[in-house]
Amino acid sequence: MAKVAFIGLGVMGYPMAGHLKTKGGHDVTVYNRTTDKAEKWATEFGGQYASTPAEAAKDCDFVFACVGNDDDLRAVTIGPDGAFSALKSDAIFIDNTTASAAVARELYLAAKEKGCGFIDAPVSGGQAGAENGVLTVMCGGDQDVFDRAKPAIDSFAKFVGLMGESGAGQLTKMCNQICIAGIVQGLSESIHFAKQAGLDVATVISAIRGGAAQSWQMENRWETMEKGKFDYGFAVDWMRKDLGICLKTANDTGARLPATALIDQFYADVQEMGGGRWDTSSLLTRLEKPKGA
Repeated sequence: MAKVAFIGLGVMGYPMAGHLKTKGGHDVTVYNRTTDKAEKWATEFGGQYASTPAEAAKDCDFVFACVGNDDDLRAVTIGPDGAFSALKSDAIFIDNTTASAAVARELYLAAKEKGCGFIDAPVSGGQAGAENGVLTVMCGGDQDVFDRAKPAIDSFAKFVGLMGESGAGQLTKMCNQICIAGIVQGLSESIHFAKQAGLDVATVISAIRGGAAQSWQMENRWETMEKGKFDYGFAVDWMRKDLGICLKTANDTGARLPATALIDQFYADVQEMGGGRWDTSSLLTRLEKPKGA
């Protein structure tokens, strides 16, 4: 059993922290910007909650975070009352936020100066994956630090891999989001085309789901998409944040992402339709809008 802190109890962090307590058997203290949620978590899982990230991190072996973006991450690590001010020597900070590779490298160096480890460890699998403890975790950092952190990360994961040096976890997550954007757009167009051609969508999916067109999105989202239900996971606002990171990184590295840039604008259209909190499969809605609307 390790002494663990978890910072950020959103739709992902709340169940992830729970698995660290129940499945991992760790002594867990949580921090959340909204104290009510931290109190609720402590009551549900039997852990403790703290009033600041620094208080949560004090004397911990591992400190996890899952917050919104680069600025949020800096605030809970190196900001006033940030966790880094209280990290004990040889502690490991594990960041599950989807953020930039640049901030991962910045915090890796800041942790190293304190004699601590830092792993960028963004996750994939959505809310359901977090709740069921079967996330994919893509890590960047030093091998020895990763080896020490992996058993704790395993508490909420089905796959945990070291992708390379600091920042490599975030870069791998970008690859993941690029793929998802293209797949969801393709599935949206396929469903839209089938409807316009007078085909039964369920019959079409039954024919193509076992072949080369198969995807997680097809298996898990086609039915809700056809019914016009878009409250089943990762929100459009979050996807646009992630694709923005991808496109900036592509610009910095010289990579070309023409389809990703186009689909990012399609998601902007969905936001303008009021769908910022709809899940990413809502790309279908912009295809079903009447022309000129």
